Amino acid sequence: MTSAHEQELQAIFGENRVLLEESDRLSYSFDASFGTYMPDAVVQPRSTEEVAKVMKLANREGIPVYPRGQSTSLSGGPLPVNGGIVLDCSQWNDKLEIRPEDMIAVVSPGILTARIDEEAEKWGLMYPPDPSSSHVSTIGGNLAENSGGPRGLKYGVTKDYCIGLEIVTPEGHVMRTGGRTIKNVTGYDLTKLIIGSEGTLCVITEATLKLVPRPKAYRTAMIIFDDLVTSGQAITKVLTSGILPSKLELMDQACILAVEEYKPLGLPVTAEAIVLIELDGHPKAIEEEIEKVAFICREAGAHSVNVAGSSEEAAKLWQARKLVSPAIVRKKPTKVSEDATVPRSKIPEMFQRLKEIRDRFHVDLVVFGHAGDGNLHPNIICDKRDLEEMDRVEQAVEEIFKAAIELGGTLSGEHGIGTMKAPFMEMEVGPIGIDMMKRMKNAWDPNQIMNPGKIFPEPGKKLVLRDE
Repeated sequence: MTSAHEQELQAIFGENRVLLEESDRLSYSFDASFGTYMPDAVVQPRSTEEVAKVMKLANREGIPVYPRGQSTSLSGGPLPVNGGIVLDCSQWNDKLEIRPEDMIAVVSPGILTARIDEEAEKWGLMYPPDPSSSHVSTIGGNLAENSGGPRGLKYGVTKDYCIGLEIVTPEGHVMRTGGRTIKNVTGYDLTKLIIGSEGTLCVITEATLKLVPRPKAYRTAMIIFDDLVTSGQAITKVLTSGILPSKLELMDQACILAVEEYKPLGLPVTAEAIVLIELDGHPKAIEEEIEKVAFICREAGAHSVNVAGSSEEAAKLWQARKLVSPAIVRKKPTKVSEDATVPRSKIPEMFQRLKEIRDRFHVDLVVFGHAGDGNLHPNIICDKRDLEEMDRVEQAVEEIFKAAIELGGTLSGEHGIGTMKAPFMEMEVGPIGIDMMKRMKNAWDPNQIMNPGKIFPEPGKKLVLRDE
């Protein structure tokens, strides 16, 4: 970028919302994954018109642009790998409209995701997608990554609730996709194409989201297992029993021990795994279902089943699940967070493969996540300053991806591809799949300015987690 470009940006935003100092730009050079890349400038848009002007400048001059929310990405989604302009949309949070008669919400991209559900609750409604970072992540980022969460098992993920978008194209044109109706089959479904495209096609400036009625009651149970693979078998039996939990989460023994050391909650530290199940719906229906779940799990080999007797007790159990991430990094400072996903029937086999990978590469691998939909989070705790250890970690991560693909699964259930998983994309979609995706990218963004360096593999580039 040149000084003329900087002056043009300042004419659009004023000096206060254009960040050029090195100390400011450094704050935008990383996310929650790996790698540090300095942008040339950071701008903080608060209107569609401002974004359109930036895109016209960037497209004319060939300057890369990187949309960014709160930077909670675990895959390198917003990293400015080629320099250029970071669009910090986290301050753009002026619109959060609940329209109960249509059961929709209309939101700005910088709105925190948890706020949408909080506002919907006032009308007896719910916005179901609930990524674990929902209290800090923005809806714009969740749309870009097609984020999921524990409730994804029953209710689906972000793409299932977005029915319309306002976007700015790489050329700076403003357009709308979808609308405010639940049914809409006019032409290609551009809304679904954009969701999960990780900022490589356009900039999302507004979203229209579908809301659903809020359940009347909830019941939570903690099922304790002496064997991790047995827990996977029990999960499969519950899901094929005719009962669909709203949440079905797993923690292995390493997670249990870490949480108890971090904040004692009375978890069973001798268990090899615990499964947390939440049922929601009509009070009488879920009372019957929770008894059936308990019976199925005992028959499948569970050590014991503890049903929460109050909402406070249930909240305590779910707090344990939320504390896993901060708890496990106390052992070592670096956490490699993956989200390889397999078909539900393959959950027990994936658990076995993960145990084998842990032993073969001698890594501190812990497993937790949304086991009900096969979206597991194998996390490796390590120290990136130890190059020999990081070499083993990189090999283990590649084996995790291979295992997921061989079992009919996918590289990512909710974290996205970004920079972290790009080297493995062809493993899943094949060369023709990569080619077709690139054709769509070229049609939308012929000058290749939208979030370059993401999703697509680069020849000879491998996963690198070490400081070299």
